[in-house]
Amino acid sequence: MQKRIHMPEIGEVILQKRKGARSMRLTVGHDGALRVSMPSWSPYYMGEAFARSKLDWIVAQQATRQQPLFTAGQRIGKAHRLQFVEETRQTISSRVGMTSIVVRMPLGTMHESDAAQAAVRKAAVRALKQEAAQLLPDRVHELAKRYGFNYRSVTIKRLKSRWGSCNSHQEIALNCYLMQLPWELIDYVILHELTHTRIMAHGPSFWDELSRYVVSLNDKRKAIKAHQPALLPQL
Repeated sequence: MQKRIHMPEIGEVILQKRKGARSMRLTVGHDGALRVSMPSWSPYYMGEAFARSKLDWIVAQQATRQQPLFTAGQRIGKAHRLQFVEETRQTISSRVGMTSIVVRMPLGTMHESDAAQAAVRKAAVRALKQEAAQLLPDRVHELAKRYGFNYRSVTIKRLKSRWGSCNSHQEIALNCYLMQLPWELIDYVILHELTHTRIMAHGPSFWDELSRYVVSLNDKRKAIKAHQPALLPQL
């Protein structure tokens, strides 16, 4: 069971009752949508009061999840630049080249429009996947050879919350959003996943092993936490 309410300070809030829930829990989606999970026996007004008690935290979280505005000339990933072109046409289209993302729009269309920005975001993800597929497998191979790691495969994915993963079969997955990070942090993520081919759990032995390959490991760990896997324009 759920109820939708509107709070002027933060917009729509979904109050959702869950069987088995013992306490209230706030979640904010990547689009800023707010959901309060609550025990089935709790009245809805308690869920609303709970949301209001966390107002400052909610506003801060929503701000970090707002979609960025993409403008002409911004860099996407390592190699692509964004262009907007107005021409005689009826629809918006996009093309991803080797070094450019071109969004073509009907005459008079503003690049700030929802439709144009949606086209940019879809094209930008394609560009990041293209770059990642071209660069990351070779970088994994280079670092694995340098430090004596063995792995089975590398795949590129669009992950929402993780920079990469490695399963027990030594199959590595890397997030295409890595292409927006400095190379030193990309290498950190790759070496992190390569270390998982030897030690799966994040225990003391894992971090000791990783420190053999990553200079200033604690600084890198702190730096990567300052970034979130999301689509961001760059200068």
